[in-house]
Amino acid sequence: MLPNESLLNYYFPNEAEVHWSLMIVIYPYITGLVAGAFVVSSLYHVFQIKAFENISRFALVAAFCFGLFAAVPLLMHLGQPFRAFNIFFTPHTTSAMSVFGFVYSSYMILLMVELWLVYREHFIQKAKETKGMAGWVWKSLTLGVTEYTPEAARVDHKLTTFLAALGIPWACFLHGYVGFIFGSVKANAWWATPLQPIIFLMSAIVSGIAMLMLMYAFIRWRTKKPYDFPMIQKLMVFLWGFFIIDFFLEALEIIYVAYEHGHHWSVIGPLLSGPLYGTFLIVQLLVLSVIPFLILGYITIFKPWGRLLLYLANLASLMLVLQVLFMRFNVVVGGQLISKSDRGFTEFHWEFFAREGVLPAIIILSAPFVAFYVISRFVPILGDAPEAKQ
Repeated sequence: MLPNESLLNYYFPNEAEVHWSLMIVIYPYITGLVAGAFVVSSLYHVFQIKAFENISRFALVAAFCFGLFAAVPLLMHLGQPFRAFNIFFTPHTTSAMSVFGFVYSSYMILLMVELWLVYREHFIQKAKETKGMAGWVWKSLTLGVTEYTPEAARVDHKLTTFLAALGIPWACFLHGYVGFIFGSVKANAWWATPLQPIIFLMSAIVSGIAMLMLMYAFIRWRTKKPYDFPMIQKLMVFLWGFFIIDFFLEALEIIYVAYEHGHHWSVIGPLLSGPLYGTFLIVQLLVLSVIPFLILGYITIFKPWGRLLLYLANLASLMLVLQVLFMRFNVVVGGQLISKSDRGFTEFHWEFFAREGVLPAIIILSAPFVAFYVISRFVPILGDAPEAKQ
C-alpha cells in the first residue's frame, strides 16, 4: 500500500490537457456582466430608485453590449462554430447547452425591444432632423412612426417597466443557468453543488455593478463632467449588499464540505491546499474579497464624499471585477484539475496566441467596450449629473 502522497501527481493519460480553457472562463464572466448591468437598470425602471435615473439607460446599453459578445467565447471553443445554429433547428430539451441557446436569444430580444422603447423618442427626433442616407437609417429605426405624443410616452413607459420587470427573473435565469451547467456535473466534486447557480448569479450581479462603476467613472473623467456622488454612494451600498450574499454563500459552501469531511473534501481539500492555493485562497478570498468588503463597509457606514468616495468606490469595484474573474477561472479550470481517479491533479498550461489563448480572450473581453463606445456616439447614454462638491 502506497502512502497518499505518492498518488498526488497521478492522472489518467487522457487528462494531459484542460479542455475547457479560457474561452469557457470568460463565457460565464461576460454573461454575468449582462445580468449585473441589467439589474442596475431595473432598479430604476421597476423599483423606482431615483438615484439610478441618470445611469438607467447607461446600464441598459452596457447590458446589451455585453450580451452581444456573451456567446462569442463558446463559438471560439467549438470545433465547428457554424453548426451552432443547429440548436435552434433541431432543439434538444435534455441538452443544457441547447436550452441555453433559447434562453440567451430570447433575453437578447427582450433587451433590444426595451432599448427601442427607451430610445424611440430620440430616434423620431433624429429622423426629423437628419437628411440623406443617415436620415433613412434613423427613419428605419422608428419603424415608420414619426410622431411622439404624451400618450405614446406613457405607453412606452409602461411597456418599459413591464419588460424590465420581466427581464429581472429572466436575467437571473440566464446566469443561474450557467451555474447550473457546472453544478449538475455530479462526477466533479468541485462543481457538484446545488448552490452553484445561486453563487454564479450573485457574483454576476456583483461584477456587473462593479464594472458599471468603473465605466461610469472613466466616462465622467474622460468628458470632464461632474460626478453624481449620491448615485455612486447608493450604488456602492447595493454592491456591498450583493457582495455579502455572494461571498458568504461561497464561503459557507466550502465550510460545509470541510465540516462534513466526506468524500468530496478528500478531493477538494488537497485541491485548495495545492493547485488553487494561490489563485483561490490567497488572491480570490483574501486579497480580492476581504479588502473590498472592508472598503464597501466603510463607504456604507461612514458615507465619505467627494474624491475620497470616488477613489474608494473605484478601488473596490476594480478589485471585485478581478475577484469574479478569478472566481470563474478557479471554478472552470480548477474543477478540471481534478483527475478522474480522484487521486491526483493535472496541470493547466497557459497559451498566448492559441485560439483559446490569452490574446483572443483579451480581444473578446474588449469587444463590448468598443461596441459601447460606438453606440454612445449616436445615442445619449448618461443623463446630466447634478453639480456636486468635489
